[in-house]
Amino acid sequence: METYTDEQISFQLILHSGNARSCIIQSIRAYKDGRIDESDTFLTKAEEELGKAHDIHFQMIQKEASGAKTDVSLLFMHAEDHLMSALSMKEIVKEMLDLFQSKNL
Repeated sequence: METYTDEQISFQLILHSGNARSCIIQSIRAYKDGRIDESDTFLTKAEEELGKAHDIHFQMIQKEASGAKTDVSLLFMHAEDHLMSALSMKEIVKEMLDLFQSKNL
């Protein structure tokens, strides 16, 4: 199993969270253009990317819980910010799309 530096892990979190955010934006734009199926596909892709980011984050939590020292850097805080904002965006957009679909907007 490969060992990654804290910086590499942070960049992986940023990568997957950023990919998810892009898919979320594409999802709402597709819905706005009437491409409902494509909108759903983008949300599914976003959830896959967030799943990858969550797995990385969870591994870091497990590492610290096992007693390994974890350095909290500005880069890591930035990565967590990306993850949390993408998760929030996903939930808001899902709720909006459900609302739009139920109101036929």
